Amino acid sequence: MIPDKGLVCVLIPTLNEAPTIGGVILEFRQLGYENILVIDGQSSDGTRTAAESAGARVAVQTGRGKGNAVIEAFGMITEPYILMIDGDGTYSPGDAGKMLEPLSNGADQVIGDRLTAENQASFSRLNYAGNQLLNRLFKIAHGRYLSDILSGYRAFSLAAVRQMQLKESGFGIETEISAEAVRNNHDVRVVPVSYGKRSGTKTKLNPFHDGIKITSTIYRLARMSNPLFYFGLIGIVLMVIGLFVGVYVLFEWFRAIDHIPLTILTVLLIVIGFQIFMFGVITDMMLAYHRELVREIQAGRRKEK
Repeated sequence: MIPDKGLVCVLIPTLNEAPTIGGVILEFRQLGYENILVIDGQSSDGTRTAAESAGARVAVQTGRGKGNAVIEAFGMITEPYILMIDGDGTYSPGDAGKMLEPLSNGADQVIGDRLTAENQASFSRLNYAGNQLLNRLFKIAHGRYLSDILSGYRAFSLAAVRQMQLKESGFGIETEISAEAVRNNHDVRVVPVSYGKRSGTKTKLNPFHDGIKITSTIYRLARMSNPLFYFGLIGIVLMVIGLFVGVYVLFEWFRAIDHIPLTILTVLLIVIGFQIFMFGVITDMMLAYHRELVREIQAGRRKEK
């Protein structure tokens, strides 16, 4: 069952999408979606005019970056369901129904999976491989495989959005939304969607620069959802460096050369690295206990109802 279309806000973040935004909005309106909010990043190409002419409500974000746009827009929306889609025409409004249907069945969030065999031709080999790599890194860091963490086609319940603590200002927003879903133990469903090549607008993503930033975001956000991975990695790196320095000191000692400062450094690196690793273990145990307690409380509330 699909939620009543009057209860859905279609959210479209834009930046210089004049060639495509009108068509996206008109297609949604033809499907019966009237609550369409375009949050614009101060476009210079007539995007806002095109969106208003097509019948959308347009707001101009105060900050810069897609993340700030999404965060500001979430604060404006009052409808119980949100369908977020990029305005570049790569995603199909025709997939809206299957994106929204899981929300009626109790899902908190739905991710539109672009990375299917049918859509592979729409990606460069580098882009496709990079997306797959980042998804697997996210699973290692956050403990859940969500198929396409960078998808710009998502559906949310308003209640789930209100639970998220979002701070990312740029393209890391999709990664943060995925991490927040894991942290809040949200019911996340993944559905395959159509994905086409961009037409009329240039991509704003740089594969290498933004790939590094997203990798950094995945690791940094793991501090809250997987502290063993976050702190454990730091501890292991320090211990490994300490061991390498120790091996050098040992070889020099056999040559009758003493390196007292390096010996002290070796001990410090290994001891501090081990302490940080153990801190990650203890924090991970505390987090697991906290999650179990939350699950029991939620189960108790459901029984009361």
